[in-house]
Amino acid sequence: MIQWLRIACGSSLIALILISLAWEWWLAPLKPGGSLLILKALPLLLPLFGILRGHRYTYQWACMFILIYFTEGAVRAWSDKGVSAQLALIEVVLTVIFFTCAVIYARLTRSKAIKTA
Repeated sequence: MIQWLRIACGSSLIALILISLAWEWWLAPLKPGGSLLILKALPLLLPLFGILRGHRYTYQWACMFILIYFTEGAVRAWSDKGVSAQLALIEVVLTVIFFTCAVIYARLTRSKAIKTA
């Protein structure tokens, strides 16, 4: 179960990075040729290595961090049209997957952290 949660978190985070890059670079950028919103993918790299290595603390703070991307996706799904709205819905789904799996992972690994302290 824990391994599956790690895979789900890592996969959803990597997919979110790739979707963010593709969205703002060529799929539905604000300006033709891409926009500076492509830089929104950079902060997603901060928790990536901790998530891939299974560091419980990274899962804990990344749960709060990912809510920024959930909010952006929800707002743009509501306000944008066409491809951009669909990509925003994908962003919302990926953030919900990440958040749910990260919370469950942190909860399940809590007993191990308490025993080693």
